[in-house]
Formats: sequence, C-alpha cells, structure tokens
Amino acid sequence: MKSGRTRSPAARSRKASVVFYEAFAEEAEALRRRLPAGLRAVLTARTIQEEGEAVPPAALVSIRTQSVPPLEWAPRLAGLLTRSTGYDHVRLYREQAGHPLPCGYLPRYCARAVAEHALLLWLALLRRLPLQLRQFAGFDRDGLTGGECLGRTLTVVGVGNIGREVVHLGGALGMRVRGVDLVRRHPEIQYVTPEKGLAGADVIVCAMNLTAENRGYFNRRAWRLVRPGAVFVNIARGELAPTADLAWALDRGLLGGAGLDVFEDENEAAVALRASRRRDPAARALLELARRPNVLLTPHNAFNTAEAVRRKAEQAAEEVVRFLKTGAFRWPVP
Repeated sequence: MKSGRTRSPAARSRKASVVFYEAFAEEAEALRRRLPAGLRAVLTARTIQEEGEAVPPAALVSIRTQSVPPLEWAPRLAGLLTRSTGYDHVRLYREQAGHPLPCGYLPRYCARAVAEHALLLWLALLRRLPLQLRQFAGFDRDGLTGGECLGRTLTVVGVGNIGREVVHLGGALGMRVRGVDLVRRHPEIQYVTPEKGLAGADVIVCAMNLTAENRGYFNRRAWRLVRPGAVFVNIARGELAPTADLAWALDRGLLGGAGLDVFEDENEAAVALRASRRRDPAARALLELARRPNVLLTPHNAFNTAEAVRRKAEQAAEEVVRFLKTGAFRWPVP
C-alpha cells in the first residue's frame, strides 16, 4: 500500500480494491495497521477534487467530509464509504447522481472525542483564552475576566450520540443543561423548545445532523433570541450556522464568542486554505472571522483523538472487508 498520489489514475484503478481519500498521516498509519495484508488499498491525504481524476480509481471509494465525487462516477462505483458520523454529504451526492449507490458511514467512533472538543471550545471562550494569548507578551490582564461553568446554562441543540455526551459533560461541570431536539429520546434530559433553549443559554452547542429542513438554522432570527453574551460552539455542520449571520451576531454583541470546528462552504475553504489561496471567498470569510478576539476556529478536528482514530481505522477496515465480501455495509446510509 502507498500513501499519496500515484502516477496514473488508470494504473491505480488496475491495482486498487479501495482508495481512501482525506487520510491524514495518523489516520493513514492506523488504517495500514488494520487493513488485511493482501488487500490492494491506496491512501491519499488529498480530496477527490484535489486529485482531479476523471474516472473512479477503484470500485470502492472511501472519503471523509470534504471530498466531492463527480456525479458521473456514481454508475461506475460499487460502493462509497464515508469515514464520518454524519452522512448528509453522501446522501446528497446519491440524490444528485440519481443512482442507487450503496453508501456507508461510521456512526459510533467519535462521540466522546467530539463532545470533549466542544467542551474545550466553550471553556476557552468563557475564559477568554484567545485574548489571553494575545495579551501575554505584555502580561496584560485587563479585559480578561472570564466566567466559570458552575451554575451556567448549557443548551445542546441536537441530542444524538454526540449531543448526549455533551449533556453529560455539562452536567459533570455543574451546569444547568437543556436539550433541544425533535425526538425526545433520553428521559434523563430536560428538553425545551428552541426558543426557550436559545433565550436562556449561556453556552449553546450545535450537535445537529444536517438536513434540508434545518440548513441555516442559526440565522439572524435565531441570534436575536439569544441572551446577550452567550457563547456558541458548532461541532456538527457549518451549513447550520451561516458565516455572515454569525459575524453579524458577534458584531452586535448578541454573541459573546464563537468556537467552530465546521464551516459553511468547507469543501471550498479547506482546499483553498491548504493551497494558500487566501483570497478565495470562502477562505477569506473564515480568516476574517478568525481575527476576532472572541472567536476560535479549528480545522474540523474534533474527532481527532488517538482513541477515536483507532476506533475509526478499525471500523473502516472492517467495513471495507465486509463490503468487498458481501456488497453491503454494516451501517448503510439511510
């Protein structure tokens, strides 16, 4: 197995049983350790669009969240596996292609990791960590007084596997925790309406799955409902919180801070930033947002713990082997 781009897509197609895109160094190493020795696999850190191949390099392709397979690939693929807990991008691709392509995802590998990353972001925002780092050179403590979690209200919007972990972490810190969800499946959670959840929150964590109905959920109308000074964390999908509306809320003091690990137009922004194309509109919007002293941006990295990467590699390898033997995924995309 090789990491990186091969010389010829046609040569890769003849050799590979599966191609893994967006496999960063640690993930690629973990996958190599777990894939069967005889399996013909190619791993690359690049997205499908960065590779620029005209035809699928293998019948089975695995991506994460930033690759966009060409629509004409769909009839030539046997299967598509996304190594992510969200599958909105894969389902959208299948719908746009109009082809019944078998697709799989990994729903159970990173709930704790992502929840802890959400905690990391809201703690940093409450304690004004970005501003603390800026002012260290002058050992200046003016304007750095932050807040504690104890007694504050945490609203978790979307209480699935990840959201439930966020609820547990908030409760352990002595926060008053509320959940907002269409399906109220967890009896231990106090559910409230979206309006009450936003209006009463000191910390808002977005953990929703993305659907056609909730795209743009955190818009100007929603931000007008929040308690002034609340901090917002998004570890779900960037399309749920449009960048322009988020900047608008920050400028007006409706939000006291924002921590984002996912971004609107992330496919374009990620490719542009890796290529140092900072004038790209999607990249420029995020870089301008990142300059604010009450904003923290991380590169869609919430899943990335040693434990979660190990689980993901194990589950991805198992799914690949299963699919190549049976033509079906254990966790098919609905």
